[in-house]
Amino acid sequence: MIKTHERVDDLQLNGLKIIQNPNGFCFGIDAVLLSDFVKLKNRDIAVEFGTGTGVIPILLSGKTSFEKIYAYEVQHDVADMASRSVQMNDLEARIEIIEDNLINAEKRFSAQSVDAVFTNPPYMRMDSGIKNLEDQKAIARHEVLCNLEDIIRTAGYLLKDGGNLYMIHRPNRLVDIVALCRQYRIEPKEIRMIHPFAGKKPNIFLIRCTKYGRPDLKFLDPLIVYEKPGVYTEEIYRIYSMVNMTSFAAGNAKNEDL
Repeated sequence: MIKTHERVDDLQLNGLKIIQNPNGFCFGIDAVLLSDFVKLKNRDIAVEFGTGTGVIPILLSGKTSFEKIYAYEVQHDVADMASRSVQMNDLEARIEIIEDNLINAEKRFSAQSVDAVFTNPPYMRMDSGIKNLEDQKAIARHEVLCNLEDIIRTAGYLLKDGGNLYMIHRPNRLVDIVALCRQYRIEPKEIRMIHPFAGKKPNIFLIRCTKYGRPDLKFLDPLIVYEKPGVYTEEIYRIYSMVNMTSFAAGNAKNEDL
């Protein structure tokens, strides 16, 4: 099940583990923060766009109840790792990895059939210095195979009335996200800015938007990542729920400023 270039990491949550390729794109703190932000209920059907190694659905399986998560991943090798991680944790009944581009989700799901959509999407536009279109890290970081409008348009198609879209992204895309969400009738409801240190400007943020929600945007208390260099804040340790976070240093994150 485990290939020679892979490793198995202990998520330190209910015995859950994940397969990763240390030479590829490993998950980072942004995925963990999004997993804490997503709220699901017992009978919810959710869809994830761009699951990577499957870490967010696997973490959610240890934190909350839901009926099913369908997790899209377009890269074959990465989707294969995610599928094997799901099998290793005996989660096949709750999580299904779909190897496909998220833009094809409309062919698989009926309109307004999903309770929640969540995504940790590529942060950078195609014009942001991409060098290798086949590189796993480039595809994870740049809008190579889908863009922000693809994500929000597809979420708008899938979500039931009152269903929620959860996303983590960079502040320089905030206006784009709000404008596109309103265009596709997904109203921004909550934003939480994430700062590397107190007194420093935010470099990522979390947003929740509701299909056909009423206009009423709230800014949640900011989240500070570090007390000082190398030392996380108490809230970050709570979110991770880990005794030892060394294996999951922020250097793996798409947002390397964290």
